[in-house]
Amino acid sequence: MAITQQINDFLTATVFGVVGASTNRAKFGNKVLRCYQNNELRVIPVHPSEQQIEGIDCVATINDLPTDVVSISIITPPHITEKIVVDAAAKGIKNIWMQPGAESSVAIQYCQDHNINVIADGSCLLVVLKYDGH
Repeated sequence: MAITQQINDFLTATVFGVVGASTNRAKFGNKVLRCYQNNELRVIPVHPSEQQIEGIDCVATINDLPTDVVSISIITPPHITEKIVVDAAAKGIKNIWMQPGAESSVAIQYCQDHNINVIADGSCLLVVLKYDGH
């Protein structure tokens, strides 16, 4: 499948999860969250200890995401990404976008083996959705 189709499939979700969401506005985990907000897309930050980020209630783990979340962005170190994809597959996540720097060959292969649409070619959500920094 062409990357354009993979991205289009990812973006058909009605609500998105951001794993690695951050309260620090300088970090990509915060920028990705705000990018969804700026595009008026429903988004849920996943953070183990924060209650809210950018005014949105957080969930602690992927398992705590509502069942209508089928697409997640991952902004974590690769060794964490490898654990996240296992939880995501068990949760029934259909689409995973590993932001640049989060990808690992092990995690990508795991997604492919579990029929998860994985975007991990260096494509960045911030570029695709035209994040303007606000």
